[in-house]
Amino acid sequence: MWIDEHVVLPDPDRAVVAVGPPAAGDGHWAGAPSAVAADGLIYLAYRLRRPIGRGRGYAVVVARSSDGERFETLTTVTREEMDAESLERPSLVRLPDGRWRLYLSCATEGTKHWRVEALEAADPAAFDARSRVTVLPGDPKTGVKDTVIVRRGGLWHLWASCHPLVNPEEADRMVTDYATSADGLEWTWHGTALSGRPGLWDERGVRVSAVRWRGGRVLAYYDGRASAAENYEERTGVAVGADPAALTALGDTPAAASPYGRAGLRYLEFVDLPGGAVRLYYEFTRPDGAHELLTELR
Repeated sequence: MWIDEHVVLPDPDRAVVAVGPPAAGDGHWAGAPSAVAADGLIYLAYRLRRPIGRGRGYAVVVARSSDGERFETLTTVTREEMDAESLERPSLVRLPDGRWRLYLSCATEGTKHWRVEALEAADPAAFDARSRVTVLPGDPKTGVKDTVIVRRGGLWHLWASCHPLVNPEEADRMVTDYATSADGLEWTWHGTALSGRPGLWDERGVRVSAVRWRGGRVLAYYDGRASAAENYEERTGVAVGADPAALTALGDTPAAASPYGRAGLRYLEFVDLPGGAVRLYYEFTRPDGAHELLTELR
């Protein structure tokens, strides 16, 4: 009963396109959103991608909107500026003092390794890659990316997608590990919060995409896939837990998917608005195989 009262799931039929892909067809994506409501506006960071061999995740855009649907670009950070082979999902955070921080998932050139770096600025239009600091370096055995970051009760909480690197053929596998921090820069890991389930739709890997505290418990949305062939086309599931470091996936099938292609619906994000409304953002596979960034007001 608890889960029925609190879960909000995407409904693409009621969504509008917030950001279209850079081109039509497979491998062209706009998505992996992170959003913040502040000062009567919605600020959005998202990743742009081209097919492998033609740029991959070539930029992260920071934009703003007065209505949550039509966005004005404030700044763009490129993979070249970050010395990265590719950029993946960012995390945009407003700091307690009013400044802004942008966490960027960066692929290390010529490897399967990922790391997370952070930029800070007084204004979200002013992020400068030259000021970056590495906050989650990973290690030779683990790539770290796609952070979800929540500040609650004076403590920073982080869930990150972690990938094994010992065997390159297994590097697409992923679990979600959990960490905490006093300042959002130096993190203490607390182990794996969510793993795939053998024999089910999320067996190959799981990646937490959004976390909300509801009814004194943690409600998490996550991306999952059953096989390496479903890489880049994950679907959305739901997990819960009394402890943010220990989440349990619910149900034997995805909670949300696209009806097109390989059914990708991933990187779900929530923004709470004044008055109690909530806006959803997520990456959605179109009929032509491209990914677009959709939004819904609920």
